[in-house]
Amino acid sequence: MNLQITGHHVTVTPAIRAYVETKMQRVTRHFDRVIDSQVMLSVEPLKHRAEVTLHIPGKDIHCESTQENLYAAIDVLVDKIDRKVIQHKDRTLSRAYMSPKRAILDET
Repeated sequence: MNLQITGHHVTVTPAIRAYVETKMQRVTRHFDRVIDSQVMLSVEPLKHRAEVTLHIPGKDIHCESTQENLYAAIDVLVDKIDRKVIQHKDRTLSRAYMSPKRAILDET
C-alpha cells in the first residue's frame, strides 16, 4: 500500500507519521488490495481534523474525523475507514457467488 501523509497548518513529525502508518496497517489486514491512500491532517482553532481517501479497485473510499486531539482524530478515523472497508468487502463477496446452473454442472 502506498501511503501519502500531508499536513495543513501542521508539520508531520516522524512520530505522527509512524502513528498513522501503524494504525493504517489495520485496514490492510482486512483488505489487502488497497492501491494507495492519502491522509490529510489539519489543525483549526480548537479542532484537529483527519481525512483519508483509499483508492481500491473500482472505488474510492473517503472518511473524515474531527476531534480536540490529533491522535484521537486519527483513532476515530481509522475506526471509520476500517468499518467502510469491511462493508465494501462484504458487498463484493456477497455478489461473487457461483450461479446455480454452474454449481450443478461442476458437481457432476
